Amino acid sequence: MTETKIKTKPILFSGVQPSGAITIGNYIGAIRNFVLLKDSYRCLFSIVDLHALTVRREPALLRRRTVELAALYIACGLDPEENLIYCQSHVPEHAELTWILSCYTYMGELSRMTQFKAKSETNSDNINAGLFTYPVLMAADILLYQTQIVPVGADQKQHLEITRDIAQRFNALYGEVFVVPEVYMHKETAKIMSLSDPSRKMSKSDPEESYISLLDSPDDIRRKLKRAVTDSDTNIAFDPENKPGVSNLITIYSALSGDSVEKTVEHFNGKGYGDLKKEVTEVVIESLKPIQDRYNELIKDKQYINGVLKNNAERAGSIAQRTLKKVYKKVGLYQL
Repeated sequence: MTETKIKTKPILFSGVQPSGAITIGNYIGAIRNFVLLKDSYRCLFSIVDLHALTVRREPALLRRRTVELAALYIACGLDPEENLIYCQSHVPEHAELTWILSCYTYMGELSRMTQFKAKSETNSDNINAGLFTYPVLMAADILLYQTQIVPVGADQKQHLEITRDIAQRFNALYGEVFVVPEVYMHKETAKIMSLSDPSRKMSKSDPEESYISLLDSPDDIRRKLKRAVTDSDTNIAFDPENKPGVSNLITIYSALSGDSVEKTVEHFNGKGYGDLKKEVTEVVIESLKPIQDRYNELIKDKQYINGVLKNNAERAGSIAQRTLKKVYKKVGLYQL
C-alpha cells in the first residue's frame, strides 16, 4: 500500500480513557468493528490520558492502565502499523490547540453540556475547571487531525456537536482551517447492557459484577453470568422491553457466536435460563481466549509497547503540527 493511497483515506478518530476495564460491550460495540475499518479509513486511536485527569486518579494505576489499554487494542486486532495507537499526552499539540479553541468557545455552550452536569453531581467534591472545559480538549483531539469521522456513543454526541460548532465558528472567521467532523454510526451494532441492571448500558464505571471485562478470568465470567439478571418467566425470547435481562444474554450470544438473534432464539427454544447462561458463558470465554492470550504476550514486552507508543506519537505529532501551525498563523501568533 503506497503512502499516497493512505493519505487519500478519510480520517477516523476515536479516544478512550485509560480509566478502567474495557468491557465486552466496548469490544462488541466498537473495538471489534474498528478492525474492519482499516481498509476504508486512516484510523487514530488515542488513549486520552489527559481527559482522565478530570477525576482524581492514583498515578501508578493510571500509568498501568495506559499500557494495558495499548496492549488490549493490539490484542483485539488493531495493527499499530496500520492504525495510530498513541497517548494523548505524548502529543503536546492536543493541549496547545485546546487553549486556542477555548478562546473561541462560549461559557454558555459549556454550561449546557449534560455530561458536565451529571459528573458534577457524582464528583461534587471535585468540580474542577478541566471537567467544565473537557469538550474543548475533545474538540482539539478531533480537529487536530482534520478528522472526517468520529464514532461516538449517545453520551458523547453532544460533545461532537460543540466540536462542529467550534470548527464552523473558527472557519467562518479564518477560512477553511478545520474539517467539520461527522458522527460515525455502525450499520448494525449490538448494544450490550449491564448484567445487574439490563435497563442500562454496560459500563466500566459501574460495579464490577455488572460488566464482563476483556481480561476477566473464566471463573469470573462464570460467576458474573450465573448472577446475571433474567426474569421470573422461563421463556427464552428476544423482547428488550419486557425481558431485558434475557434479551441482553441473547444479544451477547448472537454477537459473539455470529448467529442472528432469530437463529439464537431458535437454538434455545425449549431450553431454560440455566442452559442460556451456560452457553453464553462458553461463547464469551471462547471468544476472549485469543485476545487474552495475545494480551498476556504483549504486556510482558514493555519495550515493544513503549516503542509502539513512541513511534505512533511521533507519527500523530507530525500530522497535528501541520494543523497547529496553520491555526497559529491564522490567529496572528508570530512564528519563528
